[in-house]
Amino acid sequence: MCNQCVIEGVKKNMLSRRMLFKGAALAGVALGASNLATPVLAQTASKVVDLSHIYDAAFPTFDGKPGIEFEWAADITKDGYQLHKLTIFEHTGTHIDAPFHFSADGASVDQLEPQKLVAPLIIIDITDRAKEDANSTIEAADIERWMSTNGDIPAGAVVALRSGWATKVKSPAFRNDDAGKFAFPGFGKSATDLLLKLDTVAIGVDTLSLDPGNSSDFAVHNSWLPAGRYGIEGLNNLEALPVKGATIIVGAPTHRGGTGGPARILALV
Repeated sequence: MCNQCVIEGVKKNMLSRRMLFKGAALAGVALGASNLATPVLAQTASKVVDLSHIYDAAFPTFDGKPGIEFEWAADITKDGYQLHKLTIFEHTGTHIDAPFHFSADGASVDQLEPQKLVAPLIIIDITDRAKEDANSTIEAADIERWMSTNGDIPAGAVVALRSGWATKVKSPAFRNDDAGKFAFPGFGKSATDLLLKLDTVAIGVDTLSLDPGNSSDFAVHNSWLPAGRYGIEGLNNLEALPVKGATIIVGAPTHRGGTGGPARILALV
């Protein structure tokens, strides 16, 4: 056997061994990643449900003033394209409450961590109770009852209140009772205190506020948001979803230093 043949054989053997080791290393990395990564989706999605209301000047607001105003800045007949100038109040329409909304040093909406904007969606239904009492709340007992029936609430979940209130959005009853006072369901502090312990990242409501309409102290806003969690107000179409198994995608705005803002919220199920 010639020296050159021996050399070529050694080279081929070394190359094969390197490729084998490289392949094994890559497989190990992939296996480790698959073992360590947390699944983003609750399940393979078969449909997308839009959880946002159409946002216009008629959408109910706390102060009764339009939450968004449109002004033409460019017209297609004059400029060849169309463009609106928008004037928007952050906490109107289907929108996000960032921690900064109720804390001097909390995270602004642009600082919300992306991994907390895609999460398992848990729904707690109090529709029947809300029909009897407009200011009904979800309490810790409701959370515990849900878990006894459906299993644990996963860490990192978004928990939403379903009260049927979204169907009232075009009616004065979405905001007020017959006496003209704020009246709508929300979370009770006992519930959000428990959800903090369960490492829930956000809560959502199909009403005007995280707190019920008759709240005088905004106890949930004042405890949940300063704890570094965020909220979603004005959700729509929760009736189209199961109480567990869906994945929520929160299209939070990213304007720097924002206390919140209008958002497009989707659910995959």
